[in-house]
Formats: sequence, structure tokens, C-alpha cells
Amino acid sequence: MKNKFDLTDFKVILLLAGLCCFLWGSAAPSIKIGYRLFQIPPEDTASILMFAGARFLLAGLLVILYHSIANKRWILPPKSSGAAIGSLALSQTVLQYLFYYVGLSHASGVNSAIITGTNVFFSMLCASLVFRYEKLDIRKVAGCALGFLGIAIVNLAGLGPGSSFSISFLGEGFVLTAQIFYALSGSLVKKYAKNFDVVTLSGYQFMAGGMALLAIGASCGGSLSGAVGPSAFALLFYMGLLSAVAYTLWGVLLKYNPVSRVTVFGFMNPIFGVVLSAVFLGETGQALTWNTLAALVLVCLGIYVVNKEKKGIL
Repeated sequence: MKNKFDLTDFKVILLLAGLCCFLWGSAAPSIKIGYRLFQIPPEDTASILMFAGARFLLAGLLVILYHSIANKRWILPPKSSGAAIGSLALSQTVLQYLFYYVGLSHASGVNSAIITGTNVFFSMLCASLVFRYEKLDIRKVAGCALGFLGIAIVNLAGLGPGSSFSISFLGEGFVLTAQIFYALSGSLVKKYAKNFDVVTLSGYQFMAGGMALLAIGASCGGSLSGAVGPSAFALLFYMGLLSAVAYTLWGVLLKYNPVSRVTVFGFMNPIFGVVLSAVFLGETGQALTWNTLAALVLVCLGIYVVNKEKKGIL
């Protein structure tokens, strides 16, 4: 019988990965609310990057503060971890979110959500074909196809009469590029987790990446100096906390499991995003439909197929 805290147990992976996806799903409505509270117009990309930078800098501080309290000493990065922290900060925080936020300003939300679903497939390709962590088989491809079909159904339902799925390089092209950096960072986490503590890497790469995004935004004329109240800073704290918890747990799961077994749960992110947007933003038109239910079923089937072994998933 497996220990209930065994990080390779499917039930534990389901619980922790589900929590990560719920937190990431809440980020979409939180970002929209944050733009309003911080008085950042959608076209102000520089200020948006500063907003993202503040979020991730705070996330890094929270991770290291918690880790230091748990260990009863301030945790410093190992001297030999500079390259690991730098490459993770560049791929997971700076480049991923720079391309993502710039792309969002030139692409529709529906198109972006559909393209974001490709990060699971890119993650499996990167882990299998680039880093050679595992083999790419028909089961993983089938699971990806089911999950991506679910994401497409729930998002294409939002296209009204006469709408079309048009693409542009600065819009959908940049959003797609962001997913490639997401996949690369996941494989890098697994690589560096062999020699370094995942929590320490997560905290310091967040701080480095957050400071870089703040610097880029500030150099482009961005600002967070608008008249804001306590609710704005409370929301920023929550966004920092959700990033700290979700990315750290995700990194721990990647350390102890095949990349494909963990990343396939990423198909749940847009589902949670749609449902939570309905709750907090009043966008119920797309959330409470048969399309969403069908998408959820397909996503669950995709997760089952990828995790299913010859003798079952348990």
C-alpha cells in the first residue's frame, strides 16, 4: 500500500495538480480585476509588464520566506545554482509572460485560450524529443488530442455569429511562442531538480524574473503609480501567493513524475478559468452550458488516457 503522501501516487497527483490548476484558473479573472483596480488600460503593455513583474517578485519573496521559516534559517541560493536560476527566470517568467502579455494585447481572448491549451502538447514533445525524459507514444498523443478538443469546444462556443478564428504574428503568434517557453521551463525544472532544491529554485527564479519584468516595463514607460486602494494590494498579494503555491507544487510534482503525467492536468486550467470567470466576473453565458460539460468530460478522458497504465492508474 502506498503512503498517502507518495508524490507518485495518482490520487496525490490529482489532488495537488488540481489545486495548481484551480489557482491558475483563478488568475485569469484576477488579472482582469487587477487591471481595473490598478487603473491599467489594456493597451498599456509596459504597465501590464510591471504589474506582472510585481506579482512574480512578490511570489518569489513569499516562497523564500516560507521556506526559510520552515527551515529556521534564511535560505540562500547555492553558489552553483546561478545558471539554473537564470535560465528558469528567463524561460518560465520573463520570456513566457512577455510574449503572453504582448500577444494578449493583439489577440482575442477566445483565440488565446485555445492556443494556451497547446502547452500540454508542447510539454510532452519537449520532454520526449528534446530532453529524452520519456517516450512519446500513441497513448500520450491520444490524451493530448482529447484534452485539446475539450479546450477547443469550450472556447469556440464563445464565438458569436459571423466570428472567425483569425490569427496574427504579434497576437496569436506571440501567445503560441509563450507556450513553447512554458514547455521548455517545465523540462528545465525536472533537469535542475536532480541537483537543487525545487522550492529554492522556484523562489529565486521568481524574484529574478519579476525584477526583470519590472525593469523592462519601467524602461518602456510603464507605471503602477495610479491611485489605488487596499483592495488592489490585497489582490496583488493573492496573485503572488497563487503563483508561489502553484508553481512550487507543480515543480515538486515534475521532480518525482514523468513530465507527461503531470502536464496533462494543464488542460484543466481553461476549464477552471471559464467557471471562475463566471463566478467573479459574471460571465455566465459561456460557463453554464453543455459545451463546458462536454469539454470537462473530454479533458478528464485525456488525463485518464495519459495516466492509464496496463494494470490501471492506481
